[in-house]
Amino acid sequence: MSYIGKTPTIGNFQVCDAISVVNGQAAYTMQVNSVNVVPESANHMLVSLNGILQKPGGSFTVSGSTITFASNLATGDVIDFITLLGNVLDLGTPSDATVTNAKTNFTSTSSAAGLQIKGDGTTDGTLQLNCSQNSHGIKLKSPAHSAGASYTLTFPTTDGNANEFLQTNGSGVMTWAEAGGGITEIDMFNLTTAKHSFTSKSATDTAYISRFASNFTKLGTGMTLVDESHFAFPSTGYYSVQLTGNFTTTTTSETRYLIARIDLSVNGGSNWTDDYATGYQNGTSATSGNDNHGAIARAIVRVSNTSNVYVRGFWLAADNSSAISVDGTSTTMLSGWTFIKLADL
Repeated sequence: MSYIGKTPTIGNFQVCDAISVVNGQAAYTMQVNSVNVVPESANHMLVSLNGILQKPGGSFTVSGSTITFASNLATGDVIDFITLLGNVLDLGTPSDATVTNAKTNFTSTSSAAGLQIKGDGTTDGTLQLNCSQNSHGIKLKSPAHSAGASYTLTFPTTDGNANEFLQTNGSGVMTWAEAGGGITEIDMFNLTTAKHSFTSKSATDTAYISRFASNFTKLGTGMTLVDESHFAFPSTGYYSVQLTGNFTTTTTSETRYLIARIDLSVNGGSNWTDDYATGYQNGTSATSGNDNHGAIARAIVRVSNTSNVYVRGFWLAADNSSAISVDGTSTTMLSGWTFIKLADL
């Protein structure tokens, strides 16, 4: 606030230090705690001399920090007290709990915050929020001076959903986001019955594929088995994909290898990367009767677009297809797919 003339003295009802009378002297320096003080005017003072209040401007005058009595004082005179009233508009320090909520509605402008919590030169500015009994509280603290930090964080327009966290767009605008690290998608599909008669090394047959139902419920939206030829993902992200194949060799004739094979397309099925992930089982001829074998293919698939990124249906291969049965049942996961979403992009 600006003033015409002299700025009002800050402080109320200051009592000056005791002044010893000097015989034959009229002018004296006023001090509070040994520091010179300047009253607002003679009318802002209470002066007692020899037990009698003095009239401002008549019995004494002031100039700066000097009070001058109308006549010289003599030995035996006593300046009882000098009280400075200070600025009559200054209320001084309010008593505890006397400032109401209505008096603390601070207004922000485009260039200044409504409330500033300052540091003391060594300690950073700290705002404390107390408990109901004011026995303890939490603190919000400014970064250290050495960081040179000046930024604004703008809160979201809603209070968010359960388990979400605040994230920033890099310019201080915050939004609610799902917490990272949690698994949001798990799905499994299995071969529900044993399958024979492969006609090639990469025979495709998904007629007996369905979502696994034995003591399992998908988590999240789940995968989509499209026209029995490929799987579509429910959302973008990083997925763990596993194809497990359990085989039974039904003849003693040599079967050199078995393959569990995952193929990948990134352009909506127009082209495929064959053998994107494969698992082999070698040397699987039966010595007598049936021998059991297994192969597993695993891959981490980055799904950037759910309309473009697919993994091909249930592909299993054998060198001697007539001697192989791919095991399947509706009650156990003998041969099938497991999909787990690991993270968002």
